[in-house]
Amino acid sequence: MRFFPFESKANVNAMRLLSAAVFWVAYASPGSSVVYGQTKVIAHRGASGYCVEHSEGAKALAHAQRADYIEQDVVLSKDKVFVVSHDLTLNATTNVQEIFSDRARADGKYYVADFTWDELERLELRSRGSEDLGGCGQRMMRLDDEILFLRQLDRSFQRKTGLYIELKGAAFHEKEFGLSMGEELCKVLQKLEVSQDPESCLIQCFEPNELVRLHEQGCPYKLIQLMGDRFEGNLEGIARYAYGVGPSTNLLAKKEAGAGIESTGFVENAKRLGLKVHPYTVRLRVQPKWSSSLDETHRVLVETLQVDGFFTDYPDLGRSAVDAFSK
Repeated sequence: MRFFPFESKANVNAMRLLSAAVFWVAYASPGSSVVYGQTKVIAHRGASGYCVEHSEGAKALAHAQRADYIEQDVVLSKDKVFVVSHDLTLNATTNVQEIFSDRARADGKYYVADFTWDELERLELRSRGSEDLGGCGQRMMRLDDEILFLRQLDRSFQRKTGLYIELKGAAFHEKEFGLSMGEELCKVLQKLEVSQDPESCLIQCFEPNELVRLHEQGCPYKLIQLMGDRFEGNLEGIARYAYGVGPSTNLLAKKEAGAGIESTGFVENAKRLGLKVHPYTVRLRVQPKWSSSLDETHRVLVETLQVDGFFTDYPDLGRSAVDAFSK
């Protein structure tokens, strides 16, 4: 198992990043005075505002910044290994074109499902788009390695950090491999003896069919239904199979010209049905359409709406907001 893999391509910037994360963890001792509010801080792809998403550095830093949950997006490799990646394809986040130039499909994209884990392990992570977060030298992670990595950090620093796993493209994987991605994930989690306590592990997905199937087949892990900026569904129906919902922050509030910020009623309706509400994603430079600043976004989510948790690219800022605004 590879936790800090720099091998012959050791990269100074990446090593400094990981060293800084470990230093931060070491001085944020278990006996510190941090007060945990009811609202959970969920590290979106790790501390992805500071580090390349889903890298070991991003996960180590998210743990150091005391996230309550750390997110793992998962896809399947050709040999059916769960790989931590937000995309079904490799173009935007790795150097795949440099290593496997002839392996793209007809659409010009390189799909994780076309590569074995041994092949994927050769790739280096890259910053998405125009970002430059110094991620060269860091590699993709298998889900089981990340779980053991976080478990090791929890044990070392006497902390409990939850897994928040998203099934990416469940229907795509069923078509590719003829299997239920969710069922395979449950097998992996049970093999690793991951607790079924919702504080320890949640499974999320945008595709309701996959979540309904998991519920009907007795999945022991709590399920979260993700949804986008528009929601025309039935919260009562979702409450029959899900533990909670993961809405876009834009669904939760509104701001009319000349008026203050008001709730749309989404949070209240979901909570009335017993659903947890974990909106996504709080970012530094882009705010929901109803907010004019990061501080305002945090205040509305934590103090006004009292959501049960929120996804953030900046777990440290999220933690500070929870401590400041929790009632």
